[in-house]
Amino acid sequence: MSSFRAIRIDKDATSSTAAYVEMSEKDLMPGDVELDVTHSAINYKDGLAVTGKGPVVRRFPMIPGVDLAGRVTHSAHGDFRPGDIVVATGCGLGESHYGGFAQKARVNGDWLVRLPDSLTPARAMTIGTAGLTAMLCVLALERHGLSPADGLSVVTGATGGVGSFAVALLASAGWRVAAVTGHAAEAEYLHSLGAGEIILRESLASPGKPLQTQRFAAGIDTVGGVTLVNLLAQTQFDGAIAACGNVGGMDLPTTVAPFILRGVSLLGVESIRPRIALRRAAWARIAADIDPAMIDSMMEIIPFEQALERASTIVTGKIRGRVVIEISHA
Repeated sequence: MSSFRAIRIDKDATSSTAAYVEMSEKDLMPGDVELDVTHSAINYKDGLAVTGKGPVVRRFPMIPGVDLAGRVTHSAHGDFRPGDIVVATGCGLGESHYGGFAQKARVNGDWLVRLPDSLTPARAMTIGTAGLTAMLCVLALERHGLSPADGLSVVTGATGGVGSFAVALLASAGWRVAAVTGHAAEAEYLHSLGAGEIILRESLASPGKPLQTQRFAAGIDTVGGVTLVNLLAQTQFDGAIAACGNVGGMDLPTTVAPFILRGVSLLGVESIRPRIALRRAAWARIAADIDPAMIDSMMEIIPFEQALERASTIVTGKIRGRVVIEISHA
């Protein structure tokens, strides 16, 4: 059995530790598709996993990396054959199944999507869970019947991975977008993604009235907590907010007022379950809607040797856009 390099999280009685290790293919977990991982990406969950600051990992040892892209080397799944370039996100990767911070992976073929022709593996990982989640939010708003003609949209956490793609995808779909950020210096970056208005997060960070001035027809919230409460209070009649994150807290100290007096809807969006048909539709829509140059503008590529250190910094909010890990097989 050939060996490969990976970042592995091990746990003893008191703590967990992440480190680079050499592993054997026999150590890989069950699955019907094997691949050489060429790229992964750093997500907030990966930062929590490698630092031990959140209960992300559900079994040990674990290879983190909730996103991966690579080339199929062996397949017992009818949809894939050796040489196919594929992407996988979520589905327990990096949590209960070995993820993308490794040179090799073995996974369930039902988790994989063959990359659209217009997407390279590096661009797919720039998109990753973040872009897929943002696209699922856009699709949820569209299923609700909302369109750019209804008014202004809003995105919180707009300089983060999900937020950046949410701004770009909404703008590509024709929406006017207000981007909420705590980093005023990032205004130029957000405007380059398509934001027409910048809102400082402090204006949404303190508790307000149950109903506030109506501002937004639709929104994508990556923050939760009081920020989401204020968005709901400022959403116009029959509008909706798609919620997909909780970096601002798990609590939702709101009232029923926006729901029963304005018909506002709160749409929950998750991106972990396989739901392969929806995933394929989302990836196809992303490939059709986003300018590759815009994807490249969000991308920072680093070598695998820097992945562990950089993953540790994402929990401090020091990463803008998407950090893509290029995994060499030399």
